[in-house]
Amino acid sequence: MTAPLYESIDFATLLAESYSRLRHRPLTPVGMDRGCVANWLYEEAPFGILAHDTASDPVFIYGNKSAQQRFDYSWDELTGLPSRLSAEAPERTEREEFLRRVSEDGFVDDYRGVRVTKSGKRFWIECVTVWQLIDAEGICHGQAAMIP
Repeated sequence: MTAPLYESIDFATLLAESYSRLRHRPLTPVGMDRGCVANWLYEEAPFGILAHDTASDPVFIYGNKSAQQRFDYSWDELTGLPSRLSAEAPERTEREEFLRRVSEDGFVDDYRGVRVTKSGKRFWIECVTVWQLIDAEGICHGQAAMIP
C-alpha cells in the first residue's frame, strides 16, 4: 500500500519548487528543512492548497487540511473527486478558460470565483494563485492552487 500523497516529501517538493520557480518567491518558510515541508504544507500552512492531475477530466490528488475544511471534504473524499465539481455548473466554462490560461502562462495569481462545498454551500475564493506543477525536468504533473 502506498503512503498518502500528503506524506510525500517528493510531492511537497514539487509543490514548493514549482511554485518558487514560476513565482520567484517561496511557498514555504525560507530555510525550512526539506523533510518538514510535507507536514508543514499539509498540517500548518496558513492557506489552502489543492492540486489536480493531468487527466482530461482532472481529479484532485492533493488537498491540505485548510482546503479540506473549506470544501468540507475529508482526504479520502477529496482525492479522486473531479476538480470541476468544486465549481457550480455556470462557473465551469469560466473555470476551464482560466485553467487554459494557467497552462499557457505557467501561473495566474489573480483568480477569483465561486466554489461549492460537499453540501452545496457556495463561497468565494479570491487572490488565488494557480500554477503548473512542473518538475525540474520540465514534466507537468498537473496544476495546484494556493487559496489565501
